[in-house]
Amino acid sequence: MNGVTQNLREVVKALAKAGCFDRVLGKVTLVSAAPGKVIFEMKVEEEHTNKLGTLHGGLTATLIDSISTFALLCTERGAPGVSVDLNVTFMSPAKLGEDVVITAHVLKQGKTLAFTSVDLTNKATGKLIAQGRHTKHLGN
Repeated sequence: MNGVTQNLREVVKALAKAGCFDRVLGKVTLVSAAPGKVIFEMKVEEEHTNKLGTLHGGLTATLIDSISTFALLCTERGAPGVSVDLNVTFMSPAKLGEDVVITAHVLKQGKTLAFTSVDLTNKATGKLIAQGRHTKHLGN
């Protein structure tokens, strides 16, 4: 396991134990981390679903927000930033019991802004569940 992966595992574990909203991250598992790219997995459980028994859109947006931030932590700059814009396109449902792969890429990182892309896919079929774009302000 590389140092980036181990450090990120510790960050995710700490956030999941924080007791605040970030505790939802306790159900994601880091698969790999590389400069500007991370891959996580999560099984859709009852607590993650809406009334139709599919992955809740709000959780999908949260995953895009958080996982893209983890990709930014895996860059040389390592700055999480603050959200400027978050866009989510929902393509297909993720049903209760299905495994979801969440892949985040840093598309561009400048002096003050970073642009990321996140895909949520069904692990078994490869079908795209949702895609997000997240812009973050990194400070000066």
